[in-house]
Amino acid sequence: MDRRDFLRKSAIGTLGLTLSPALFNSCGTSVSKGTSSDRLQLSFKPYDLKLKHAFNLAKSSRTHTPDVQVQLRFGEWTGYGEASMPPYLGETQESVCRFLGQLDLKQFTDPFRMEEILDYVDSVAPDNRSAKASVDIALHDLVGKIMGQPWYKIWGLSPEKCPDTSFTIGIDTAEVVRQKLREASPYNVLKIKMGLDNDKELVKIIRSETDRPICVDVNQGWDNKEYALEMIQWLSEQNCLFVEQPMPKEKIDEQAWLHERAPLPIIADEFLQRMPDVRRAYGLYDGINIKLMKSTGMREAYRMAILARALDMKVMIGCMTETSCAISAAAQLSPLAHWADLDGNLLISNDLFDGVKIVEGKITLLDRPGIGVVPL
Repeated sequence: MDRRDFLRKSAIGTLGLTLSPALFNSCGTSVSKGTSSDRLQLSFKPYDLKLKHAFNLAKSSRTHTPDVQVQLRFGEWTGYGEASMPPYLGETQESVCRFLGQLDLKQFTDPFRMEEILDYVDSVAPDNRSAKASVDIALHDLVGKIMGQPWYKIWGLSPEKCPDTSFTIGIDTAEVVRQKLREASPYNVLKIKMGLDNDKELVKIIRSETDRPICVDVNQGWDNKEYALEMIQWLSEQNCLFVEQPMPKEKIDEQAWLHERAPLPIIADEFLQRMPDVRRAYGLYDGINIKLMKSTGMREAYRMAILARALDMKVMIGCMTETSCAISAAAQLSPLAHWADLDGNLLISNDLFDGVKIVEGKITLLDRPGIGVVPL
């Protein structure tokens, strides 16, 4: 049996499920290219993610995150993907839909040619990282379903090595922080957003309620290297595991100075986008935070993790505010990570998928093909 017959007749990929057609067809912004069942067909639709609490960072605040949901069909199978667009990525629902509308995926009749397909997607226009990630995720989901295997198995990874995921506590009032701590009771690690004048006060509130380990994300909020060092030294006494992006990403010399002196690991986030940035981060940071929306998806994220580990750097798998679709995709990589922050789906009230589970605070991968999601 040749590959085309296999794709048509195999009974393995029977989980080619679909979201409600209304989601993709109601407002005319979806696109389906190609009419033959043996060609890739893409559709997409804007979707707003509603946050349970206002998401307060050092330099911004929001109550929702714009998102685009993607389907990639081939024959009887459907792969799911998404693009999530927090403000600092510089993408919008309009720009993502415009980019996706330029793609001519009907030219591809073999979804297993993933390198060729994703190289084409990457070549259509520069940047547009979350838009590219949405196609990458959907393609991985599609091919995994055809193969009948989850991607952590295809990559040869051990689910027993999945780390705990942190649960994010944003910058807020003492009352709201305590409420968030109650919501975070099932999680073993807390991620604390910092970068304002009340950083120590926030940690003291948390320490009055729990002694669980924390990690700190400053989102470039500390402009002064001496102050950053003072804060990291203080945090090292507060059961803190690491500090993420303490200083503005363009302050290279100051970050090098801080890296030489800090008693805690410093993890690159905004500094790091794609594969070439891993080597740029080497010697400036102790580790990297890989996010699918920055890296253009699972293919490049996997390569970044392998390179970072080869350079003896720490690997963190992170996320934006996302549905369980992108979170479950990122979770396929989590056995490669020292730390994970995959709680974006837990922070929204309108998830569209059932996917990866958190059991006693630990990422627990499901034995479902592809990225492991089922539409709700």
